[in-house]
Amino acid sequence: MKKIVWALFLGLFFALPAIKVQAQTHDLEHIYNPSADAKADMAAALKQAAKENKHVLLQIGGNWCIWCKRLYKFVEDDAELKAAMNKNYVVYHLNYSKENKNLPILKELGYPQRFGFPVLVILDAKGTRLHTQNTGLLESADSYDKKKLMEFFKQWSPAALMPSNYVNE
Repeated sequence: MKKIVWALFLGLFFALPAIKVQAQTHDLEHIYNPSADAKADMAAALKQAAKENKHVLLQIGGNWCIWCKRLYKFVEDDAELKAAMNKNYVVYHLNYSKENKNLPILKELGYPQRFGFPVLVILDAKGTRLHTQNTGLLESADSYDKKKLMEFFKQWSPAALMPSNYVNE
């Protein structure tokens, strides 16, 4: 009987970490939707941002892009980064792929693809482009840098751009 209990215990001991890892996996092959109506989706994101007093964070890239997947996973797997992002931004993953490059939208955004992929664009709730971020500057070795990403989320948040925060300077 003791052998059975030990076998069950050891089985659970080794299975629990695997279950946890499995729960944290993300569908990295479908972050971007090539067939999406990006114009309509962005309009909905802007409407939601206005309602929630947030900015829109466009992550532009494609399912073919390893760095796009790394950025998505890096933020999704870090509770602090994810909370900071979701507190201040409505996020939309704008597709750029051979199936749909969304070139008219990228033209309106000032050709952010010049920085490579992924590239981040911050819009205010009215749709005005506030910033375009080369994500290569947010990297560290073969991943992303948490401190740099946190600073980025903070510096382009709605609160950071409120004139009332700078009246007494």
